[in-house]
Amino acid sequence: EVQLVESGGGLVQAGGSLRLSCAASGFTLDDYAIAWFRQAPGKEREGVSCISSSDGKTYYADSVKGRFTMSSDNAKNTVYLQMNSLKPEDTAVYYCAAPDASRCLNGSTSYDYWGQGTQVTVSS
Repeated sequence: EVQLVESGGGLVQAGGSLRLSCAASGFTLDDYAIAWFRQAPGKEREGVSCISSSDGKTYYADSVKGRFTMSSDNAKNTVYLQMNSLKPEDTAVYYCAAPDASRCLNGSTSYDYWGQGTQVTVSS
């Protein structure tokens, strides 16, 4: 059974940092892409970052480039999202997700497995 479990969310002031973790089980990160999405109240779920296992590349949304860093520890089957210089507009529930593919795919509907989400709140 595939499981994704996020942790590390919380409340932080603008300009601060948080590190999210996503522990995967039931599959190996060596074989599948894995992504972070977020959803703010009243807004659509949007892709934040993704690591493709097929080519080892990491992709970022324009809104987080230069502030967020996604990394993977394949020995622990865990991915991380280091979030720096946080802004109030980063406030959202952050989800870890994986497609049934080794490359990053566009759109949340292309992802088959989801974690339960972790709340990130950035105060101004």
